[in-house]
Amino acid sequence: MARLALDRTDFEIIRLLQKNARLSNKQVAAAVHLAPSSCHQRIKNLEKAGVIRGAHAEIDSRSIGLNLEALAFIKLAKYERGVIDRFMNKVASIPEVRRVFLVSGRHDVIVHVIVKDIDHLRNLGFDRFTNQPELVSVETAIVFESRGRNELPILMDEVEPAEKPARRRSRGR
Repeated sequence: MARLALDRTDFEIIRLLQKNARLSNKQVAAAVHLAPSSCHQRIKNLEKAGVIRGAHAEIDSRSIGLNLEALAFIKLAKYERGVIDRFMNKVASIPEVRRVFLVSGRHDVIVHVIVKDIDHLRNLGFDRFTNQPELVSVETAIVFESRGRNELPILMDEVEPAEKPARRRSRGR
């Protein structure tokens, strides 16, 4: 994908959509002082370039019976690209897995999971993790509480100002 040069208006569109992906194009356009057609084209360009990859609903996990989160700290037998890629892809495809992180330090991979209860976690560990031949060890930590945000920081220190549209000259009467 070609890297898109982003200006302040693009970053403002991103900021708005991160906070509320349900905003209409007309609302976004008004907020960034663009015509709706220009705003729509910018959003399409951001999607085409892979800057905007989708929009998601934030669900209260407990309301759908997922009451327990945990982190699995995993050590792999071999630290080779192919082994790591296969393992991470396999683990990321498990429905209970929210995120898989390749990390430095004592462990190779950290897996964030969400399950119904401790029995579900135990069965997930036995059925989907410990039977993997690449896995040497796994330590699990229960998440008691978490805080976070889904928005990325918008760092505009080195961003070019948005181009101002050329003004049309009015004809004298």
